[in-house]
Amino acid sequence: MFMKDKILALLKTKFTGVREDGLNLLAGVLALQVDTEEKANEVVGNLTADQVNSYVTEWRKGADAEITKANKTFEDNLKKTFDFVKKETNPAPNPVPSKNDDIAAIVAEAIKTAVAPLQEKISAFESGKTSELRLNTLKSKLETCNDEVFKSKTLKDFARMNFASDDDFNAYITDTETDIKTANQNIANQGLGFFEKPIVPKNPTGNEPSKEELDAIMEKIPI
Repeated sequence: MFMKDKILALLKTKFTGVREDGLNLLAGVLALQVDTEEKANEVVGNLTADQVNSYVTEWRKGADAEITKANKTFEDNLKKTFDFVKKETNPAPNPVPSKNDDIAAIVAEAIKTAVAPLQEKISAFESGKTSELRLNTLKSKLETCNDEVFKSKTLKDFARMNFASDDDFNAYITDTETDIKTANQNIANQGLGFFEKPIVPKNPTGNEPSKEELDAIMEKIPI
């Protein structure tokens, strides 16, 4: 599962705008072929936008066809259960709503009611997976950060964030990478502050020390 999530994160970063459900399926297929992050990076790096778009489009056609077929089967079974009969009639100049129209409306509403819980579950599942993948992406970026306070605050703030789209999240990650570089530089600057400037004793004559005197002093300074 970890390898699939890693591959999916790579795919989403490289192929922005492609349907996430299609990328999720592709990640599952690729995860069966690689067993290290190095191979995962290599495989995803060799993929082209045309290849990925073609794969997702073909898969989506098949999935939509299955959904249409399932809905048709459900509708036919519902008609049989309630003994609904649709009759072909010649439309009148001013057609009056017929009993068949009422039946069609009942069938449509019944299908909508039956499918709604499933759609809610799918939406909730996709939302949860998206949040998990985004958190993993952020954690991977924070691994390069040397400021533990910054890392902790960033993760805490992220738990309260909502992103309207993948583009918004990608923009946030880009900004965070910049902030990480700044935080690392601040830590490095603080480290340099611990090294005090060596004290050079004044020459008894009041003149600036010679190069030989400076070299002798520097040799006594531990490195």
